[in-house]
Amino acid sequence: MPLTHAPLTHAPVLDTQHLILRGPEPRDAEAVMGFLLDQGRAAGFGPAANRGEAWRWFALNIGHWHLHGYGYFTIEHRDTGTPAGITGVWNPEGWPEPELGWVVFSGFEGRGIAHEAASRARRYAYEDLGLTTLTSNIVPGNTRSIALAERLGAWFEREYDNISMGRDLLYRHPGPDVVLGAGDDGRIEADA
Repeated sequence: MPLTHAPLTHAPVLDTQHLILRGPEPRDAEAVMGFLLDQGRAAGFGPAANRGEAWRWFALNIGHWHLHGYGYFTIEHRDTGTPAGITGVWNPEGWPEPELGWVVFSGFEGRGIAHEAASRARRYAYEDLGLTTLTSNIVPGNTRSIALAERLGAWFEREYDNISMGRDLLYRHPGPDVVLGAGDDGRIEADA
């Protein structure tokens, strides 16, 4: 696969202070496939058994953008241009409703990247897509994703059976009236 910068979708480019959120490009395939093939790191997302399966997920995301008009953005670190993860809205067949998801690749943990990226993706979902509700579907035991969901203002609503992952915890995000009134980064601040 040639490593070009050619866009594969009509995804917009979204800016944050440290990041650029953009549609998938061929040059992102190795980083995404590397994440999916890391069974431990991808356990809460859905790991791939082999490169072919990982490649199919990369292509699936491109198709998701074309079918829904949204999907996972590549999180690009502004200073280096390096793919640091993915975030966006996911709603394949069998999902209960649109989900705000995030993944940070190895070496990018602990920098606030997932929070900054997911906040911007959620704002895009509400402002630009006109969605009125979002969930984050989290595998039980994924304490880092649960902590981030709660930091984003989401709360545990219920358990359900995810067709791909089995038992999942559904966290409900505050709606656009709360998020868009919270400021540019979408951060919900707790009352003192």
